[in-house]
Amino acid sequence: MNDELSPPLRHGGCQCGAIRYAFQGDPLRLIVCHCRECQKQSASAFGISVFVPRERFHVTLGTPRFWSRPTDSGRTLECAFCPNCGSRVWHQHAGADDAISIKGGSLDEPLDLRDATHIWTSRKLSGIILPHDALQHPSQPD
Repeated sequence: MNDELSPPLRHGGCQCGAIRYAFQGDPLRLIVCHCRECQKQSASAFGISVFVPRERFHVTLGTPRFWSRPTDSGRTLECAFCPNCGSRVWHQHAGADDAISIKGGSLDEPLDLRDATHIWTSRKLSGIILPHDALQHPSQPD
């Protein structure tokens, strides 16, 4: 098969390298979330979520631990993290098997955020300036 026609293989992992993963192809969607939960989880101004089909995602090294919490939508979010360094690596909704949300900072090669959708912009920190043409939602979109 011609490498130029193959979907890209992307890699990532936790901060200490004990958890590693790979996924094939482009993300389904890219979300920058400004909610308080993402601010706390990332210890930063926002969280970056890279949605990929579960069947294209594979853990290649290590075994994550999980912590679960309820979400505003009433669903349960399962949060995968490294038991050694504590880095959050991905999220998944309990019982959902279609897609997972890789934490953007865990990718080896960062993604371009110009086409990202920004959600919970009503909670973004003062001083954060969004691109004027970015798709934005003041809360969780339907």
